[in-house]
Amino acid sequence: MPDPNPHALEFLLSRRSRPAKTLVPPVPDRDTLTTLLTAAARTPDHGKLEPWRFIVLERAALERLAGLARERAAALGHDAEKADKGASQFEQGNLAVAVIEVQKPSEKIPALEQTYSAGAACLALLNAALAAGWGANWLSGWPSHDRTFMASGLGLSENERIAGFVHIGTETSAPPERPRPDLDRIVTWISD
Repeated sequence: MPDPNPHALEFLLSRRSRPAKTLVPPVPDRDTLTTLLTAAARTPDHGKLEPWRFIVLERAALERLAGLARERAAALGHDAEKADKGASQFEQGNLAVAVIEVQKPSEKIPALEQTYSAGAACLALLNAALAAGWGANWLSGWPSHDRTFMASGLGLSENERIAGFVHIGTETSAPPERPRPDLDRIVTWISD
Protein backbone atom coordinates (compact mmCIF):
# COMPACT_ATOMS: atom_id res chain seq x y z
CA MET A 1 0.00 0.00 0.00
CA PRO A 2 1.43 3.42 -0.92
CA ASP A 3 2.26 6.02 1.71
CA PRO A 4 0.06 8.95 0.60
CA ASN A 5 0.87 12.63 0.98
CA PRO A 6 -2.62 14.13 1.19
CA HIS A 7 -1.36 17.70 1.54
CA ALA A 8 0.66 17.46 -1.66
CA LEU A 9 -2.24 15.89 -3.51
CA GLU A 10 -4.67 18.54 -2.27
CA PHE A 11 -2.22 21.23 -3.42
CA LEU A 12 -2.00 19.69 -6.91
CA LEU A 13 -5.79 19.33 -7.13
CA SER A 14 -6.32 22.97 -6.23
CA ARG A 15 -3.24 24.75 -7.59
CA ARG A 16 -3.87 27.87 -9.62
CA SER A 17 -1.41 30.24 -11.27
CA ARG A 18 -1.65 33.88 -10.25
CA PRO A 19 -1.73 36.53 -12.99
CA ALA A 20 1.77 38.01 -13.28
CA LYS A 21 0.42 41.56 -13.36
CA THR A 22 -1.04 41.09 -9.85
CA LEU A 23 2.28 40.04 -8.29
CA VAL A 24 4.00 42.70 -6.19
CA PRO A 25 6.96 42.94 -3.79
CA PRO A 26 8.15 41.47 -1.61
CA VAL A 27 9.65 38.76 -3.78
CA PRO A 28 11.63 35.74 -2.58
CA ASP A 29 15.13 36.50 -1.31
CA ARG A 30 18.10 34.57 -2.72
CA ASP A 31 17.98 31.82 -0.11
CA THR A 32 14.28 31.25 -0.66
CA LEU A 33 14.67 31.37 -4.43
CA THR A 34 17.56 28.91 -4.23
CA THR A 35 15.23 26.46 -2.48
CA LEU A 36 12.62 26.92 -5.23
CA LEU A 37 15.25 26.43 -7.95
CA THR A 38 16.50 23.31 -6.17
CA ALA A 39 12.97 21.91 -6.30
CA ALA A 40 12.66 22.84 -9.99
CA ALA A 41 15.96 21.12 -10.79
CA ARG A 42 14.46 17.81 -9.57
CA THR A 43 12.32 17.71 -12.71
CA PRO A 44 12.22 14.54 -14.82
CA ASP A 45 15.36 14.47 -16.94
CA HIS A 46 15.76 11.36 -19.08
CA GLY A 47 19.47 10.66 -19.45
CA LYS A 48 20.50 13.17 -16.76
CA LEU A 49 21.42 15.71 -19.43
CA GLU A 50 20.13 18.76 -17.54
CA PRO A 51 18.76 20.24 -20.78
CA TRP A 52 17.81 23.48 -19.03
CA ARG A 53 19.26 26.22 -16.88
CA PHE A 54 17.87 29.19 -14.97
CA ILE A 55 18.47 32.93 -15.33
CA VAL A 56 17.16 34.99 -12.40
CA LEU A 57 15.86 38.36 -13.56
CA GLU A 58 15.62 41.07 -10.94
CA ARG A 59 13.83 44.40 -11.41
CA ALA A 60 16.58 46.25 -13.35
CA ALA A 61 17.04 43.31 -15.72
CA LEU A 62 13.29 43.15 -16.33
CA GLU A 63 13.25 46.88 -17.17
CA ARG A 64 16.07 46.34 -19.66
CA LEU A 65 14.19 43.44 -21.26
CA ALA A 66 11.04 45.56 -21.51
CA GLY A 67 13.00 48.16 -23.49
CA LEU A 68 14.49 45.47 -25.71
CA ALA A 69 11.04 43.97 -26.34
CA ARG A 70 9.80 47.39 -27.47
CA GLU A 71 12.86 47.83 -29.73
CA ARG A 72 12.33 44.41 -31.27
CA ALA A 73 8.61 45.06 -31.74
CA ALA A 74 9.45 48.21 -33.73
CA ALA A 75 12.13 46.40 -35.77
CA LEU A 76 9.70 43.58 -36.55
CA GLY A 77 6.90 45.97 -37.50
CA HIS A 78 4.55 44.87 -34.70
CA ASP A 79 1.61 47.12 -33.91
CA ALA A 80 1.33 48.94 -30.57
CA GLU A 81 -0.92 46.28 -29.05
CA LYS A 82 1.55 43.48 -29.81
CA ALA A 83 4.47 45.63 -28.60
CA ASP A 84 2.66 46.34 -25.33
CA LYS A 85 1.79 42.68 -24.84
CA GLY A 86 5.41 41.64 -25.39
CA ALA A 87 6.88 44.27 -23.07
CA SER A 88 4.27 44.34 -20.31
CA GLN A 89 5.36 41.20 -18.44
CA PHE A 90 8.82 42.74 -18.04
CA GLU A 91 7.53 46.23 -17.22
CA GLN A 92 5.17 44.92 -14.56
CA GLY A 93 7.41 42.20 -13.14
CA ASN A 94 9.54 42.42 -10.01
CA LEU A 95 11.23 39.02 -10.18
CA ALA A 96 11.18 36.36 -12.87
CA VAL A 97 13.19 33.27 -13.67
CA ALA A 98 13.89 32.58 -17.31
CA VAL A 99 13.93 28.83 -17.77
CA ILE A 100 16.28 28.17 -20.65
CA GLU A 101 16.10 25.02 -22.72
CA VAL A 102 19.63 23.85 -23.54
CA GLN A 103 19.69 21.29 -26.35
CA LYS A 104 22.55 18.87 -25.76
CA PRO A 105 23.92 16.35 -28.25
CA SER A 106 22.79 12.85 -27.39
CA GLU A 107 22.45 9.65 -29.34
CA LYS A 108 19.96 8.32 -26.77
CA ILE A 109 17.83 11.34 -25.80
CA PRO A 110 15.86 12.95 -28.65
CA ALA A 111 15.67 16.74 -28.82
CA LEU A 112 11.93 16.59 -28.17
CA GLU A 113 12.47 14.84 -24.83
CA GLN A 114 14.87 17.61 -23.85
CA THR A 115 12.18 20.15 -24.72
CA TYR A 116 9.68 18.26 -22.56
CA SER A 117 12.14 18.29 -19.66
CA ALA A 118 12.59 22.08 -19.95
CA GLY A 119 8.81 22.50 -19.86
CA ALA A 120 8.67 20.24 -16.82
CA ALA A 121 11.27 22.48 -15.14
CA CYS A 122 8.98 25.47 -15.73
CA LEU A 123 6.04 23.68 -14.12
CA ALA A 124 8.19 22.41 -11.25
CA LEU A 125 9.37 25.95 -10.48
CA LEU A 126 5.84 27.31 -10.76
CA ASN A 127 4.49 24.65 -8.40
CA ALA A 128 7.37 25.07 -5.94
CA ALA A 129 6.71 28.81 -5.74
CA LEU A 130 2.97 28.28 -5.26
CA ALA A 131 3.54 25.55 -2.66
CA ALA A 132 5.86 27.91 -0.75
CA GLY A 133 3.05 30.48 -0.58
CA TRP A 134 4.18 32.84 -3.32
CA GLY A 135 2.11 33.95 -6.26
CA ALA A 136 3.58 32.69 -9.53
CA ASN A 137 2.83 32.60 -13.25
CA TRP A 138 4.54 30.92 -16.22
CA LEU A 139 4.53 33.17 -19.28
CA SER A 140 6.11 33.17 -22.70
CA GLY A 141 4.95 35.60 -25.42
CA TRP A 142 6.44 36.54 -28.75
CA PRO A 143 9.77 37.84 -27.31
CA SER A 144 10.42 34.29 -26.06
CA HIS A 145 10.53 33.10 -29.66
CA ASP A 146 12.56 35.97 -31.14
CA ARG A 147 16.16 34.83 -31.68
CA THR A 148 17.54 38.39 -31.48
CA PHE A 149 15.73 38.99 -28.18
CA MET A 150 17.13 35.72 -26.82
CA ALA A 151 20.70 36.51 -27.86
CA SER A 152 20.75 40.24 -27.03
CA GLY A 153 18.62 40.12 -23.92
CA LEU A 154 19.82 36.94 -22.27
CA GLY A 155 23.01 35.98 -24.12
CA LEU A 156 21.59 32.67 -25.32
CA SER A 157 23.54 30.45 -27.67
CA GLU A 158 22.12 28.87 -30.83
CA ASN A 159 21.42 25.62 -28.94
CA GLU A 160 19.37 27.48 -26.32
CA ARG A 161 15.89 28.96 -26.23
CA ILE A 162 13.43 30.31 -23.71
CA ALA A 163 11.07 27.68 -22.31
CA GLY A 164 9.28 30.29 -20.23
CA PHE A 165 9.45 33.13 -17.75
CA VAL A 166 8.22 32.19 -14.29
CA HIS A 167 7.20 35.36 -12.46
CA ILE A 168 7.20 35.13 -8.66
CA GLY A 169 5.98 37.60 -6.06
CA THR A 170 3.38 38.38 -3.46
CA GLU A 171 -0.12 37.92 -4.75
CA THR A 172 -2.54 40.80 -4.27
CA SER A 173 -5.68 38.83 -5.03
CA ALA A 174 -6.52 35.20 -5.56
CA PRO A 175 -7.95 34.63 -9.02
CA PRO A 176 -11.31 32.95 -9.34
CA GLU A 177 -11.36 29.28 -10.22
CA ARG A 178 -11.68 28.62 -13.91
CA PRO A 179 -13.28 25.73 -15.76
CA ARG A 180 -11.11 22.63 -15.84
CA PRO A 181 -10.97 19.88 -18.46
CA ASP A 182 -13.79 17.36 -18.54
CA LEU A 183 -12.03 14.07 -17.88
CA ASP A 184 -14.71 12.13 -19.72
CA ARG A 185 -13.62 13.94 -22.90
CA ILE A 186 -9.87 13.56 -22.49
CA VAL A 187 -9.33 10.17 -20.82
CA THR A 188 -9.35 6.83 -22.58
CA TRP A 189 -9.25 3.66 -20.49
CA ILE A 190 -7.71 0.55 -22.06
CA SER A 191 -8.15 -2.68 -20.12
CA ASP A 192 -6.89 -5.28 -22.57
